[in-house]
Amino acid sequence: MRPDVTPDAVLATGPGPAAGPQAAPAPEDRYLGRGRLYLRRFLRNRLAVTGSLIFVLLVLFSALGGLFTPYAHSDADFAALTQPPSAEHWFGTNQGGNDIYAATVHGLQRSLVIAVSVSLLTVVVAAVVGAGAAYLGGRVEKATLATIHFLLIVPSFLILALVSHRLAGDWRALILVLTLFGWMSTARVVWSVSTSLRERDYVRAAEYMGVHPLRIVVRHIIPNLGSLLIVNLTLGVVSTVLSETALSFLGFGVQTPDVSLGTLLADGAGTITSAPWLFAFPAGLTVLLTVSMTFVGDGLRDALDPTSTTGAAGGRR
Repeated sequence: MRPDVTPDAVLATGPGPAAGPQAAPAPEDRYLGRGRLYLRRFLRNRLAVTGSLIFVLLVLFSALGGLFTPYAHSDADFAALTQPPSAEHWFGTNQGGNDIYAATVHGLQRSLVIAVSVSLLTVVVAAVVGAGAAYLGGRVEKATLATIHFLLIVPSFLILALVSHRLAGDWRALILVLTLFGWMSTARVVWSVSTSLRERDYVRAAEYMGVHPLRIVVRHIIPNLGSLLIVNLTLGVVSTVLSETALSFLGFGVQTPDVSLGTLLADGAGTITSAPWLFAFPAGLTVLLTVSMTFVGDGLRDALDPTSTTGAAGGRR
């Protein structure tokens, strides 16, 4: 190594885009920073922008919607049992006199907290496990892959149902259980991509200078997986919402007196013809949430793809 080249200068050349062919940037793109280029690509995707706006509105509704009603989700109005939407109860009431608007706001809030928490935790676990196994190699890699493959063939939904039922539907325990059985697929993908990153020059330079393996994984391999992890984080919200809703719908998820979108759908499923508002409003919010995050995930995947021409002059619109 030349004496005028410092270790920091060597490592600074390391992290870059994930392995794979890259398209030559358009002349106009060379004057754009990476963040501005990604933002420009994302904003050109109308569905992604629409999904982002819908998701923001849903978050605001879950956070501030309770300010517009005097009722809490557990309050009962015994003078208005199974009443259709009205000026007093905007989304109507259920058989127990609970205000469906208040319950829907709280249920959306609970489902969002569970979905975002589980998606974030699973991505972190998958990134560390997958990248660590790829970098360390040898027996560690073989043992990790064997564990991942075994867990992937285990009927996780049945285990989730049994464990969550034993934990009495506590939403915090549900986050833990969904995380424990939700990281394997992402970890498998992370491992596959990291096997090429571990051969990069900046990783070899860090090894030569005696950098700790954990630091190499966290600082020099995982950052190069940023686009992959961001997309999986976004789409993980969708899969978690569907898992939580399915568990709660079957009675294995969130339990009363707490509510989520799944419990509201379960309560309203038996009264679709006689009291359709009990099912319609939670179902509508569930569809909006999953569709909006799917659009956002697709938009991020296109924006962060190094071969994408979206956002370039003359590129696809």
